[in-house]
Amino acid sequence: MPRSVNHVASRARRKRMLKLAKGYFGRRKNVWTVAKNAIEKGLVYAYRDRKVKKRTFRSLWIARINAAVRPEGLSYSQFIHKLDVAKLNLNRKVLADLAMNHPEAFKAVVAKVK
Repeated sequence: MPRSVNHVASRARRKRMLKLAKGYFGRRKNVWTVAKNAIEKGLVYAYRDRKVKKRTFRSLWIARINAAVRPEGLSYSQFIHKLDVAKLNLNRKVLADLAMNHPEAFKAVVAKVK
């Protein structure tokens, strides 16, 4: 019995992968084995960095809040503690946005906490 290979499916699978490699430089975009490795690594980075993105944004918000409360005579940790004691449930994303875009509203929050 002759060997049977499903060229249609394998070609479609390769086309789908090479479509993901669009925009890559050099052999990464058109040589199957190189492109496959590059795509797999890229997908690993994408999965991992969806988690890392949350961490980096939180650290950015913390830095912004800290920079905004320093002129008010508080440190970041003191401010967060006083927020907790005052039972003001504002998350860091909202606080950072207030500090950046609405400084007078942020000052009002700091005054309420003090």
